[in-house]
Amino acid sequence: MSTEHAALDALLDLLELERIEEDIFRGASRPALVPRVFGGQVAAQALVAAGRTVPDGRSPGSGPRPGGGGPTAHSLHAYFLRPGDPGAPIVYTVDRIRDGRSFTTRRVVAVQHGQPIFHLSASFQAYEEGLEHQVRMPAAPDPETLPTAAEALPRDLPPDVAARLVEARAAVDLRYAEAPPWATVGRPREPRSQVWFRTAGKLDGQDAGSLLHVCLATYVSDMTLLDSVLLAHGRGGWAVGDVVGASLDHAMWFHRPFRADEWLLYDQESPTSGGGRGLGQARIWTRDGRLAVTVIQEGVVRVPRDG
Repeated sequence: MSTEHAALDALLDLLELERIEEDIFRGASRPALVPRVFGGQVAAQALVAAGRTVPDGRSPGSGPRPGGGGPTAHSLHAYFLRPGDPGAPIVYTVDRIRDGRSFTTRRVVAVQHGQPIFHLSASFQAYEEGLEHQVRMPAAPDPETLPTAAEALPRDLPPDVAARLVEARAAVDLRYAEAPPWATVGRPREPRSQVWFRTAGKLDGQDAGSLLHVCLATYVSDMTLLDSVLLAHGRGGWAVGDVVGASLDHAMWFHRPFRADEWLLYDQESPTSGGGRGLGQARIWTRDGRLAVTVIQEGVVRVPRDG
């Protein structure tokens, strides 16, 4: 088995939560680029926990999910409250806020060492017909023409930094349309970034739009969204150490079914930063031009005191 497929299997195992009680789940953790639990992991696991309590037949509001089956979210809103401990399990408690005729709402609190570290509100919707339109997909180079994340690493990047970057993203085939922040340190540019991504292997037996695809997109969405903030200031990011920061809040809207194991374009920009915070907003597109997801995130972005 290749390293990439092993990493994907490890990620899928991470999303297989243990059910402790009817609405209480436990998840493992894994090391991240920084000494805390990766925010995308907590968000994805919390969404898995919420989905385990939702009736079948709740699907993205803009279209039916081929094959039917289990639920998937149409939106989520989350707050990162405390840094997570990667050496300890995380307990997820689900509150069944509402089960309506069209919408189901769940609230999830993630707890470690007796303290909440993360809060998620997620909404699920039964499919229904409705008005439909979307803006046009932006231009982007074909993903096959771009170097892999490992190939794009600068040669002068410290070996330990390069190893952490490769390990943290091994489960995902991630390809930058332009140089990533750590490759252009000291050279500010437009606060925009495009990344193609897909899982490093196929997800057999999973229909487009299933909860697993949604959770995997949630996981990946926290990897690069604040890159555009860094680009505006010529900063390399968390791995390089010329900024410190963390996700504060995160929101996603799932418009149309998609597959996380097929190429998705993550078109990102930062409209503003200030007060020690940076804002990122993005759209995720399928390769054939369908708008699948909208994402907004704010994070702490601070220059180290000695920087």
